Amino acid sequence: MTSQTSAPLARFRVLDISRVRAGPTCARFLADFGADVIRIEAPAGVDPNEAIFADRDSGDFQNLHRNKRSLTLNLKKPEGLAIFRRMVEDADVVLENWRPDVKTRLGLDYESLKAINPRIILASISGFGQDGPYAWRPGFDQIIQGMGGLMSVTGFPGQGPVRAGVAISDSSAGIFAAMGVLTALLEREQSGQGQWVQTSLLHSMIAMMDFQAVRYLVDGKNPVQIGNDHPLSSPMGLYYAADGALNLGASGEGNWKRLCDALEQPQWFADPEFVNEKLRVANRERLNLELNALFKSNTVAHWTELLNRAGVPSGPVYSVPQVFDDEQVKHLGVVGEVTGPDGEPLRLITQPVVLDRTPAQLHTAAPGLSEHSDQILASLGYDEAAIAALRAAGVT
Repeated sequence: MTSQTSAPLARFRVLDISRVRAGPTCARFLADFGADVIRIEAPAGVDPNEAIFADRDSGDFQNLHRNKRSLTLNLKKPEGLAIFRRMVEDADVVLENWRPDVKTRLGLDYESLKAINPRIILASISGFGQDGPYAWRPGFDQIIQGMGGLMSVTGFPGQGPVRAGVAISDSSAGIFAAMGVLTALLEREQSGQGQWVQTSLLHSMIAMMDFQAVRYLVDGKNPVQIGNDHPLSSPMGLYYAADGALNLGASGEGNWKRLCDALEQPQWFADPEFVNEKLRVANRERLNLELNALFKSNTVAHWTELLNRAGVPSGPVYSVPQVFDDEQVKHLGVVGEVTGPDGEPLRLITQPVVLDRTPAQLHTAAPGLSEHSDQILASLGYDEAAIAALRAAGVT
């Protein structure tokens, strides 16, 4: 294991005043690679929405906030703002996902932070952007899935809009924000200056639409729901073996030839309705019927082994428990452990980005509310009496 001091981001301090998922996802990436992430939260009873974050022992909370420290500050009080501004002097990054006007009202906008520390990087995540006609709107993942187009292409024809089963716009915005922070830190090494990094759930969601979005922009096509089939490739989608569902990805002429050979169906390769990708898409219904008729003769495991050995991408459709039982998932180290709040091992998801010399690590479970407040305030020069006075005044 690599020591924390040799972690690639160990020299950076991040003040995280974000909430819910997008901001904490960004902060988690930085923390896993060694940054000192201080999660700044309101003292109990200050935030009217604190019930959303109340279950600190939940798997979701623990997975989002591992490797961080916790400081409570009431930023609605002048004393709390003064402490935060003092921390900005020695910080590298401030991360927030408030509505755009809130930071300006509190005097924590980029120009105000820059006046304190010209090297500071402010990372702002919003629902709809920092300005424009929708900037004032609150942004939640399902709202953005709808407005970003994802729900219109998810599900089966005629089914009506369907949300994805995970918070794609939240998570992608957090990942894009982390990319922006790292880029700004790298540029700062040359310029010596910080900058304002911005992303939004809406822009991130549209970016994740990727080929579906540019099918409209470039090709003039309006993507629609197509179920488990791929809109541009065939055979590529979900099929059914004797004991369950099977994903198949035989796009392209090479994969198509290998599929016909592996399944011992040379007549398909010669069929005039299947001679190229465009025709296989046009005649998808017939092709899928023939494939399903064949696949029902044996098990998912049989077909997965046979097709992959032949170089044809295929795989089972797992439930979540089955995901973590898979031998390759175990081999990749997808699950890591920390000691949970109850002293027992806590299994969490590791970072999918692997650095061979300075990898991300799981060190600690998510902090308790205000767990590190005394420690952090003492490092700023506050003695026990001053900290007690701040607590009595509801500042921390």
